Amino acid sequence: MLRRSLIRAGETCAFQLRAALARALSRPAPPVAPPAAPPYDGYPPPPHQTQHPGAPYPGAPYPQTPQQPVYPPSAYPPGAYPPSAYPPSAYPPGTYPPAAHPMGAQPPGQPYPQQQLAPPYGVQPQPMPPPRNSRRPRLRLPRGRWGKVAAVAGVLVLLPPAGLLGTYVWMRAQQPQTSGTVAISGNGAPAEVVRDKQGVVHIFAATERDAYRALGYAHAQDRLWQMETMRRAGAGRLAELIGTKYGDFALRTDRLMRTLGVRRAAEAMAATLSPEARTAFEAYAEGVNAYLATRSEGLPVEFQLLRHTPEPWTVADSLVWAKLMALQLSANYRDELFRSRVLERLSPQQVDDLFPSDVPGTPTTLASDLRGMDLRETVRRTLAALPQMGFDTASNEWVLTGARTTTGKPILANDPHLGLEAPILWYLARIVTPDFTVTGATVPGVPLTILGHNGKVAWGFTTTHSDTQDLFVEKPDPQDLARYLTPDGSQPFETRAETIGIAGEASQTLTVRTTRHGPVISDLDAPSIDGKAPGPVLALSFPGLADDDTSAEALYRLNHAGSAEGARDALRLHVAPQQNVVYADVSGEVGFITPGRVPIRRKGDGRVPVPGWTGEYDWTGFLPYYALPQSVNPPTGQFVNANNAVVGRDYPYRLATEWPDPSRAKRIVEMLGNGRHSVEDVARQQMDIVSLPARDFLPELLKYPTPPGLASDAAALLRGWDGRIDRNRPEPLIFDMWLRELVRAVFADELGADFASYWDLRPEALRNVLNNRPEWCDDVTTPQKESCADMIGRSLETAVKALAERHGSSMKSWRWGDDHTVALVHRMLSRVPLIGGKADLSVETDGDFFTVNRGSTTIRDPGNPFRHVQGAGFRAVYDLADLDNSRFVIATGQSGNIWSRHWGDLVTLWRDGGSLRMAGDRGTLVSAGAEVLTLTPRNTGTNTK
Repeated sequence: MLRRSLIRAGETCAFQLRAALARALSRPAPPVAPPAAPPYDGYPPPPHQTQHPGAPYPGAPYPQTPQQPVYPPSAYPPGAYPPSAYPPSAYPPGTYPPAAHPMGAQPPGQPYPQQQLAPPYGVQPQPMPPPRNSRRPRLRLPRGRWGKVAAVAGVLVLLPPAGLLGTYVWMRAQQPQTSGTVAISGNGAPAEVVRDKQGVVHIFAATERDAYRALGYAHAQDRLWQMETMRRAGAGRLAELIGTKYGDFALRTDRLMRTLGVRRAAEAMAATLSPEARTAFEAYAEGVNAYLATRSEGLPVEFQLLRHTPEPWTVADSLVWAKLMALQLSANYRDELFRSRVLERLSPQQVDDLFPSDVPGTPTTLASDLRGMDLRETVRRTLAALPQMGFDTASNEWVLTGARTTTGKPILANDPHLGLEAPILWYLARIVTPDFTVTGATVPGVPLTILGHNGKVAWGFTTTHSDTQDLFVEKPDPQDLARYLTPDGSQPFETRAETIGIAGEASQTLTVRTTRHGPVISDLDAPSIDGKAPGPVLALSFPGLADDDTSAEALYRLNHAGSAEGARDALRLHVAPQQNVVYADVSGEVGFITPGRVPIRRKGDGRVPVPGWTGEYDWTGFLPYYALPQSVNPPTGQFVNANNAVVGRDYPYRLATEWPDPSRAKRIVEMLGNGRHSVEDVARQQMDIVSLPARDFLPELLKYPTPPGLASDAAALLRGWDGRIDRNRPEPLIFDMWLRELVRAVFADELGADFASYWDLRPEALRNVLNNRPEWCDDVTTPQKESCADMIGRSLETAVKALAERHGSSMKSWRWGDDHTVALVHRMLSRVPLIGGKADLSVETDGDFFTVNRGSTTIRDPGNPFRHVQGAGFRAVYDLADLDNSRFVIATGQSGNIWSRHWGDLVTLWRDGGSLRMAGDRGTLVSAGAEVLTLTPRNTGTNTK
């Protein structure tokens, strides 16, 4: 469909020209003119003067009419059509009027193609000289049938490529206006959108409302398609845009979003906003809609290919992103489903072996009330129906007190790790008003600065990975399947019908059921009929779906915090997802806190689904704010978090039963040591590529004997390696492939079909096996008993054999970067012929899953297990001694337009550890070459905050 849409413009031109040529070829040859024909003084023209109705094609030798005046949009004289010869209702069948053409109408402000019209009656045409005396070159069609056939064939062959080329050139020219003045609707004062040489936006405005409106306008100019897909994903409306021709991901995502009621939750969140925060969101929506109303360029190519026009932007559209991130960063319910499956075949101790924990925990079995209930089919269907919401999430952050820096003031570093694509999630922006400034990473579609500083306070986030979701198994009432059992008796399921549109197919109706614990997610693949279905169902409890979620208000107040204390007060309102927040103010105070709602369970630890009908496992409330992990001004002079455990064994509450691998956090602490550090030091630390598992766990593996041949050569190479995951070295490729194969050799036989969901590089689980649980090394599918030494040797042999098949037998020529390329690819346009290469910004990168400069890969992908798919799409270092000296960078560029000069101009800078400064007044920026776009409200006047 994408390819057909792209060439539709060429096909339309070809249709018109083929018709014109057919008419010309069907005419008889013109008679020979008499030798001395006198000039003709009347009208109509004599027979030998052939008229050529319709617009001539490019290169035609026929006389052209003078250039017609260009009218601005909606300014044609009354009763007149745009100069295209036909009224909209009079186009020949099969052709397109300008507004209905598949690639959009002629851009406003450009003349339409003119038709060659006959002169009005009574106006004498210019006489034509006798043909035999004319020396003007003339285009003649070949004589004879075969000559005519050849001419037609040539035109038919050449026109489609010409149409494609014309479409390509036209789309390249469709860039947003970045200088001059644009009049927009609404009240307020003019605001200036200043774009520096990297396309970074600096907004200068008289009021916050004017500034947020300008930010909405700028986001829409540069990232409209990203904004559209984000809001549609949250609203459960992706399938109506892209259908299912290329897979059912969109439909499965829509079913999940509708089931969870994400859009409904965003609308409820809008009601929690304070008047000030609501003004910011409303002004932002006005800015987006102002761009849609005033743009002079065509819509981005993605809209053109799908023939889609975006709807007006709303406040709830912006709030949808908060809900999507809360889901992605709190996906513990998937782990519960996985554990419930593997507990069917493994002992509780074996399940704990799969997830070695930093904190003590007792082995967990299914609750006794579920032992007689068969959940296998329900769990299997639910896992199969859940779409992938993104790659594993992680981040780095640390903050140093003034005593630990060379400036005497705090330095704060932050780099969130999410899925990598083009354009990247983040968009750099700075707002300056007389009373307010904020600088940092925004997300197109959202008016607030997610990560940054406001001139007084700087902040950074990592994900806590706490357990804030539970799955409850509900029992339908056997007497009435429209009801379910509770401690207080039978209650009816709340039900609603959701109609999901699908492009090119009939719509689907989904019946969503909800219990007192939350939405039923086990209906995703096997929907209930009229809200009735036998068997157990799974309901999800999650604070992020609550109607009283005030997380957006918390972020608005954090943007406006005037001190460290103000930041703590703002974060009291944060609900989900739970985050680890480091912050610092210009006075020198630093702090760490983990805001968010953490459930208090009456019973259980949240690791597996629990009975919902007894009430024994219900939530009784949430941890109070004062009980959440938090501290200020530590004696060590530093707070460090890289998704490692935030509390120790003495913490009185349960946040989680296991934590992510601590390697990055250990390495950061190691680099910081006890010394002082500069901004440049901290920026270099963010790019560190030492893998602690490679440095500390690899020696344990090398103690075992290795098979002769390539495996022995590989072991010798690894013995002299320093553990740096350098893209130009072979050792990272060998080590990570060895680890990948060893995990499979040790765990795949016991896990069976569930191994695919577990397969990752797991050095801590392997270390536990080698030191404490060697029985895992035996392959239960063979009659003989294997040892860990056997598995380690076989895994290395398998790894180097696979690498040799891929890269050749010369081991020293292997390079990590040959396989480890960052997937900065436009999901849609990278698949389109001719332009797909332009939509791919992939480059070789350093680092892997365990390095501070994180480069997580697709370990389970048999085609390329080391493709870099997740990492720091944004990096920042904040200098609290001089916040104008802070450093920022994003992974791609500011623009989402693949033909913009800012589409991928930051990729190399990002990959190699470079950064930008976001500072300077208007005059300084303009002197350095910045462009200035002034947005002027038509009803200019004073405006309040």
